[in-house]
Amino acid sequence: MQTTAADFQQRRRHLARLYPHPVLLESGPKTRNRFRAESFFLYFGGWNHPNLTMLLQDGEATLFYDPPETEQAIWEGPGPDLHELKHRYGLSRIASLREMPQAATRLNPEAPEELLQAAISLRLLHDQAARNQLEQAVDMSVRAHFQAMRATRPERWEFQILATLLVSVTQEGGSPAFEPVVSTRGEILRNRDNQGTLQRGDLLLVDFGARTSEGWSAGLTRTYPVRTNYSSRQAEIYEVVLAAQKQALAACRPGQEYRQVHRAACLGLTGGLVELGLMRGCPEDLVERGAHALFFPHGVGHLMGLDLRDMEEFGDRAGYAPGRQRSRQLDLKHLSLDRLLQPHMAVTVEPGFYWIPQLLENPEYTEPFRDCLNLDRIAAYKEVRGIRIGDNVLIHETGSKLLSATLPKEVQELEIVVNS
Repeated sequence: MQTTAADFQQRRRHLARLYPHPVLLESGPKTRNRFRAESFFLYFGGWNHPNLTMLLQDGEATLFYDPPETEQAIWEGPGPDLHELKHRYGLSRIASLREMPQAATRLNPEAPEELLQAAISLRLLHDQAARNQLEQAVDMSVRAHFQAMRATRPERWEFQILATLLVSVTQEGGSPAFEPVVSTRGEILRNRDNQGTLQRGDLLLVDFGARTSEGWSAGLTRTYPVRTNYSSRQAEIYEVVLAAQKQALAACRPGQEYRQVHRAACLGLTGGLVELGLMRGCPEDLVERGAHALFFPHGVGHLMGLDLRDMEEFGDRAGYAPGRQRSRQLDLKHLSLDRLLQPHMAVTVEPGFYWIPQLLENPEYTEPFRDCLNLDRIAAYKEVRGIRIGDNVLIHETGSKLLSATLPKEVQELEIVVNS
């Protein structure tokens, strides 16, 4: 379902009430790669086209655009019908770039704080049009993951599975929302090397999401065996991560601090590792000390929207509530979101377990926790490498909706799909 002209007009009116001054939006310069307009331009303006400027004033929008001249039109076509353009995006006026004002405030990371906070507050809570787009992005992502699971088999290359994902979303008019991770080296958190060959028994971590034609993004992660069942140790750790994710998902509700969602995942993971004998002690105490970060060194998730890590170009001004600062502690310094959850916020929940040699074989990190680590037992699980389970969640008035509920994540469900 497309975002309508009325939706764009409503967003502009909301901004005008919060910030009653002229604002200039710029779509961004054209690049040699596939162009995508700046996110705030897409949010208020909608048209994904380079080198545009839009003036927002009193809830109305003026687009500054010149149709291509002959030389440019030879390569790029004549441009859109201006009447249709005004109607599609609810514009008050289309003017020449020569008329563009210079005095209005540009909405970018250097804009006045009042404007930034107004714009951020609008994008934190998604209107119905945005929620429709997010659900579309998630649904596309789910279908792509299913295709990847069915394409996964021994002797195939990781980049062939990546190609399956890309074909799936492209066939639906979408594109990848971020640079995907498709790797049997799941312990490398941002592994962009897709040159490995799959072997039976490997665990393949697939972190992939679709972006709709309007720019709204999803991101899902699954970890599954290559054309076989999980080994006993792989299954044990997988169930620990899954239980941790379920605890975190249960904490996703309005009025809950997202930091507590992260803590729920940490407690669930730590409790499971204690039961398996990799750690010793009370899970609450271990999490308080940060011992779990040796296996789970990142935050449990982040905001979703027009960017997968929505509004990250504004740093912690978007992800952190006013007055809050990022911790320097290993388990919290990578937490991207520290806000109270409210209805119509969309977030990811993606805990993991990683056997990272730079942490688990490094005395600098293990020595402070010598009393609570069973290093011999930990070494026996090195084959697991990395497991992450990531889903997308929409907060509503009484709880939350798991947008990606149709993508399997139980052990037996995944084994059925990948072996079918």
